[in-house]
Amino acid sequence: MKLRMALEDCGDILFRLPNSKTPNKLISFQIFHGILRFNSKVINIDYVGESDEEMKSWELWNGNNSPFGSKGTWHITVEDTKNFSTEVYKAEFVILCIGKYSGFPNIPEFPLGKDPSVFKGKVMHSMDYSALDNESAAELIKNKSVTVVGSGKSALDIAVECANANGVTHPCTIIHRTAHWFIPDFNVWGISLGYFYFNRFAELLVHKPGEQFFLSLVATLLSPLRWGISKLVETYLKRKLPLKEYGLVPNHSFLQEISACQIGVIPESFFDKVKEGSIVIKKSPSFSFCEEGLIINDEAKPLDTDLVILATGYKGDQKLRSIFKSEVFQNYINMLTSSIIPLYRQIIHPRIPQLAVVGYAEGISNICSNEMRSQWLAHFLDGNIELPSIKEMEKDVKVWEDNMKQYARKFHWRSCIVTCNIWYNDQLCSDMKCNPRRKKSYFAELFEPYGPTDYVGLVRK
Repeated sequence: MKLRMALEDCGDILFRLPNSKTPNKLISFQIFHGILRFNSKVINIDYVGESDEEMKSWELWNGNNSPFGSKGTWHITVEDTKNFSTEVYKAEFVILCIGKYSGFPNIPEFPLGKDPSVFKGKVMHSMDYSALDNESAAELIKNKSVTVVGSGKSALDIAVECANANGVTHPCTIIHRTAHWFIPDFNVWGISLGYFYFNRFAELLVHKPGEQFFLSLVATLLSPLRWGISKLVETYLKRKLPLKEYGLVPNHSFLQEISACQIGVIPESFFDKVKEGSIVIKKSPSFSFCEEGLIINDEAKPLDTDLVILATGYKGDQKLRSIFKSEVFQNYINMLTSSIIPLYRQIIHPRIPQLAVVGYAEGISNICSNEMRSQWLAHFLDGNIELPSIKEMEKDVKVWEDNMKQYARKFHWRSCIVTCNIWYNDQLCSDMKCNPRRKKSYFAELFEPYGPTDYVGLVRK
């Protein structure tokens, strides 16, 4: 879930910089010494020095359960985007911070003759639209009939931009298949959403990966309360927003939505634009292209449009998979036995040595969640964290996957840990030998929402 958060809310969880000149000095130092490489694109990374057969026989990660010390090294092929030359760098350890919401757009497939090639207008993905500068984007949509395909935050934001630019003269059409829960702000019935979902009491209501019998029993006994809170939030949103009027009431629960990190803040003027007619909403399980525009299911007349923007998400798993040259490692990313990217602590792949991933899993606040993972990784690289065996790590990954399936259901592949974010941070803190209880009293520990500032003091000195 992409909750808006002021940078200062991170407190000391972010590394402190002594003065305002430090960032420039730091960047200048890195450029001078060749640490930062601009105009560069990583083509692939390849692990050299250990055979696939030997690595498959390992019982411990990297063969020795250490981030270093193996015979293998990573070869990183980098392309200079100016002269297109390539160079290979060598590294003992690689940290992938490539994200999953860029680079590999999810483009729907269409039957031959009904694909974008037959359309006389322009088709683009929201990734390409967001890459435009403000002037180019404004010129692109000006005085055009725009159709946005999708129902997520990006789709709604783009639709409002088009409505602001063209008004009712050229209304923007949204075509969506699945309605999602959106919130106007972070208060429900005058109470912060954090008191419903982001404190330890809220986590008592849900099953957690690897929990003991007593906690499992508590979650089962309190399941009616969990259901009631979800219905309470849904009732508020249906009263606050005209969801039913425009056919935007989701078929799934708010709990499932938030468990998949799909909650977003609806643009402030969205329903005003819908009411005035500058945004038109159409629900359809499928659509295809024709010369004039789009053929929408159950509509005899094609939708005449000039520009189609596909806000249909990204293929984050393929982005991560494609960076590996080895087909064996590629298959480890998309394992047949797992429908998520199998990462221990959402950082380490049990069968890929000397490599970590930061920024794939999602939580309450991705900035500070990734900072927590970076802190854990720094401790691991220092030799202060001992990993379990490969089989034990794979069992742990499976337990987390099953938990995601239980609450996020069909959206579990997003690797969202929001329903047990505190439980997850507790594990990281315990691994780092830090106290996971961050509040000043038992009452606060149980009922106050957890946030970034609660983890002040984890910064490595």
